[in-house]
Amino acid sequence: MTVGYLRPTRVLVNQQAIYENVQNELAQLKNQETEIFAVVKANGYGHGMVPVAQAAEAAGATGFCVAILDEALDLRRADFTEPILTLGITQPSYASLMAANQISVTVGSLTWLEEAYDILKSEKNSRPIHVHLGIDSGMGRIGFRDASELLAAYQFMQTHNDYFDFEGVFTHFATADDPDDTYFKEQSARFKTLLAVLPEQPRYVHVSNSATSLWHAACNGNMIRLGVSMYGLNPSGKAIEQVPYPLKPAMRVESELCFVKEVKSGSKIGYGATYTADSPEWIGTVPIGYADGWLRRMQGSQVLVDGQFCEVVGRVCMDQLMIRLPHEYPVDTKVVLVGNSGNESISLQDVADYAGTIHYEIACDLAERLPRVYQPITGDINI
Repeated sequence: MTVGYLRPTRVLVNQQAIYENVQNELAQLKNQETEIFAVVKANGYGHGMVPVAQAAEAAGATGFCVAILDEALDLRRADFTEPILTLGITQPSYASLMAANQISVTVGSLTWLEEAYDILKSEKNSRPIHVHLGIDSGMGRIGFRDASELLAAYQFMQTHNDYFDFEGVFTHFATADDPDDTYFKEQSARFKTLLAVLPEQPRYVHVSNSATSLWHAACNGNMIRLGVSMYGLNPSGKAIEQVPYPLKPAMRVESELCFVKEVKSGSKIGYGATYTADSPEWIGTVPIGYADGWLRRMQGSQVLVDGQFCEVVGRVCMDQLMIRLPHEYPVDTKVVLVGNSGNESISLQDVADYAGTIHYEIACDLAERLPRVYQPITGDINI
């Protein structure tokens, strides 16, 4: 996709914030041997995968998690040598490619191992593939649910240990960000029951995403998959406000007024003529729209101009939106969609609340057409 460098709309990403969030997580770990794998899937949750990975690495992350094999290979091309785990299911037909690039793979069935073995054997691959056995303890997404199949997978890897390196075992919690921990405890018990089936434990035993590491640290295992909290966002939204260390948001979204006009009372604004000025009003146009990931349903939401909240009037267009200004402002005046302006601020959580979704989705929906501008790491922090 073409990146819009020649318009004033951009996403500013503070690498220092990411650095500090990782450092703070490391500082509160009870087991100093526990490692942090930075979750940089989905283009670093919209922040930019490679620059996020660089900041996390500098802060002490020792590995990375991605969703798909293509993301893992992009990290390798960017010269990251640390372990990289693909969290989703990758087709076994790519087993040799993963082995050659030392990409760790999530496996959730014996069938996957058998198919991968046939491929690795036929291609006479010289390197084993690193395997993390996924356990479905109640998320209902991927992973082993049956103890006998889990044991059979382990035994298969042991029998064919020239082709498979049993590197990890893990699960994922569905409600770690819920104040009610009843189901969390059920999942934890199921994971422990299935884990006990294995005759040995691998290098990595991991259950902690951001929410688990923040509110159930006793379950951490020896590796944390640090995701949304690394970006300074509370995994629970507003459900659990207390966190063990401050989360510093890394993302700011800003643009400028590209057109300003005064309209008469009764003037219509936008597609469908859904907004009518009830008096003479100053209307500003901002060059961002739903093609950039600023959702159409954001009509009626607020942006900041000169420290003042301004309503989005009329429907959000594909490439532009209109706002009602308190008075005339010159073209090129800054407009803040996420971040601070004067004494006021708009967070990703605020945007998500208005849109009826979660901040993960808002950040991930920001299109590649929006250039990412990086504010570099400035140094260590006093923890």
